[in-house]
Amino acid sequence: MYAIIELSGRQWKVMPGSRLDVNRLSTDVGAEHLVERVLLAHDGQQPQVGRPYVTGAQVVCQVVEHRLGPKVITYKYRRRENWRKTVGHRQRLTRLIVKDILLSGAAAPQAAEHISVTAPAKKAKPSPIASRATAQVPTKAKTARPAPKTKSARS
Repeated sequence: MYAIIELSGRQWKVMPGSRLDVNRLSTDVGAEHLVERVLLAHDGQQPQVGRPYVTGAQVVCQVVEHRLGPKVITYKYRRRENWRKTVGHRQRLTRLIVKDILLSGAAAPQAAEHISVTAPAKKAKPSPIASRATAQVPTKAKTARPAPKTKSARS
């Protein structure tokens, strides 16, 4: 059993027992956090695809800790100007453990309905090359040109 969820502006593939480090949530440590933005859920038999979310599906997570991510150091340098700058950053994260994936039975028939719908057949268009070959192209009527002028011989 697994699900694909949308949390903190990212998409995650989760299974019961999996661990996530997401951007800091305002939930207290030890509390449960419900994720209702489930994009896809698979119960082991058939996938349920949401449009955009699976109705009635939830992922139950427990907040384990609030922590800081790895340090990222940025170094800026301008040549020939004796200018250097070092900046460090540590992202504030929340560590979650997925406890359970809850699915509703009402979402399964909808997914099967959407899969069985077929698109209408498109009409075949003739190729542009074939249409040019068979098309009647009007030709320009030739007009009589005046005779070119010649120089007269001087005597």
